[in-house]
Amino acid sequence: MRLVSERIGQFFCDGHRLEYTEYGSGDRWVVLVHGQLMPRRMHQPLARTLASAGAHVVTVDLLGHGRSDRPEDPLLYSMTAFAEQVVALLDELGAGQAVVGGTSLGANVSLEVATIAPERLRGLIIEMPVLDNALEAGILAFAPLLFVSRFLPGAVTAVRWASRSVPRGVVPFWTGIALDTLNQRPGAVAAAIHGIFFGRIAPSSRQRRAIDVPALVVGHQRDPIHPAADAAMVAEELPRAEFVQARSILEWRVHPERLDELAADFVERCWAADAPVSVDAPSGG
Repeated sequence: MRLVSERIGQFFCDGHRLEYTEYGSGDRWVVLVHGQLMPRRMHQPLARTLASAGAHVVTVDLLGHGRSDRPEDPLLYSMTAFAEQVVALLDELGAGQAVVGGTSLGANVSLEVATIAPERLRGLIIEMPVLDNALEAGILAFAPLLFVSRFLPGAVTAVRWASRSVPRGVVPFWTGIALDTLNQRPGAVAAAIHGIFFGRIAPSSRQRRAIDVPALVVGHQRDPIHPAADAAMVAEELPRAEFVQARSILEWRVHPERLDELAADFVERCWAADAPVSVDAPSGG
């Protein structure tokens, strides 16, 4: 893998500061969106791989995540609002189109981008979407966290300070990501979970069937929160999708070579058809 440039930037959307990292350069834009409560750094390995293959990759911390602002108003959090933040990022960068992808929450946000701004998409990378088959497991996983954040905020704060005390440079990469995920503020966590779960989780099946861009859909076996059935369902609904079954939930984290190669090839094919679209857009949101 060749070395690529990396730059940290920020922009404002609806008055809130959001932070992102750029990898590489050029007009073949790719935006990667993290999972729920996780930082953008989770996509650093894939971003570096895609950038070394010639893509211009951007990872972003959505509102309430990572190093972006973390307001405590549930009305500010929704899949549509997150998708609007991705579009605002494209405007900030002057990127007319991009391959947009993500994991879990990021997969659902990517589908939402395809619904609200289809003209901005070159393709979709959908890993572990959370749809109909994940309802019960999602409630079991996040309802207790919502309760603790609302009524036992000291517990969340204690975990936060404990996680911050561990130097990231002395632990393995994914241990560091786990520690970053534990670095939460109770008010913001409660607001984010409330806003997401009491709003629309994803575009409807009818809307998904109308998304007419190439899509790479990756599903995992034995993952109750992200059932393979949801990924397979999306792959069947999207008219131009190709489905890849990961060997395990950890494959793209621990042994990423196969899926990295498939993703890099997919991005190359998305951009190979014709010249990219440019856009003159105002900075900020």
